[in-house]
Amino acid sequence: MTYIDYYEVLGVPKTATQDEIKNAYRKLARKSHPDLNPNDKDAKAKFQRINEANEVLSDPDKRKKYDRYGKDWQQSEQYEKARQQQRRPAGTWQQTQFEGAEEDDFSDFFDFLFGGGGGGGGKQQRGGNGSAKGQDYDAELKLELSQVFTTHQKTITIDGKSLRITIPAGIENNQRIRVKGHGGKGKKGGPDGDLYITFKIENDPVFIRNGNDLNTTVDLDLYTAVLGGEKTIDTFGGKLKLKVNPETQNGSKIRLKGKGFPVYKKEDQFGDLYITYNVVLPTNLNEKQKELFTQLSKL
Repeated sequence: MTYIDYYEVLGVPKTATQDEIKNAYRKLARKSHPDLNPNDKDAKAKFQRINEANEVLSDPDKRKKYDRYGKDWQQSEQYEKARQQQRRPAGTWQQTQFEGAEEDDFSDFFDFLFGGGGGGGGKQQRGGNGSAKGQDYDAELKLELSQVFTTHQKTITIDGKSLRITIPAGIENNQRIRVKGHGGKGKKGGPDGDLYITFKIENDPVFIRNGNDLNTTVDLDLYTAVLGGEKTIDTFGGKLKLKVNPETQNGSKIRLKGKGFPVYKKEDQFGDLYITYNVVLPTNLNEKQKELFTQLSKL
């Protein structure tokens, strides 16, 4: 396992307070998020390193172990246990095998929340020393279409534990992502299993999603359709003012480029919004209105 100086990663001294660590992490996380650096092929790795550094240094107990044992801090309890056993009187010493030590970089402990797919299905992998990977978990998360229009965080409960995940804007229905290391506990030093989340995006009553495009129907009163004017509608991104051309026909369709759904993990890229106009005829006309329509029909 390669030693990683987490203090250097966050840009703080070893004497930094918890508040200083927290502030440094927040600034770096905002600046280095992969979604904000789509052209940086190393952005994901940098973001992972920042997160793992914060994971260790923001926890007083983990930080204490890291300061003392460096790259081997995760095996500190086993190390202390072995030392205690070695101090026992002759005849009572028992050999302790250090299990679970990984040769991979500690970065593997933290996988970017939406980095990669793969198997699942609860399989366990066993090592030659009897160690076994923990069971993989499968979960299903239901979201409304409006909820995946913007990137946001959500807390879910898995196996009685709360887990906060980041949901990128534009995630697809039935898309499956892996959260590494959040499945069942590994056995005899084996790695923890992974969590696989399948997203179920519910249909929206107003907008129909077609890839990155959105389709909707907008009602127009007869007078606006004939004479032209403006129509304001509500969208996931806020209110949108439409310019209606005179003599707009019922069923006519317009395209608003870049006003559709966000493209998954593509910053500031959107599909198109397609609007179909539905001209609504007036009802419950009074005598004066009927007379005007009669006059109009004779012209």
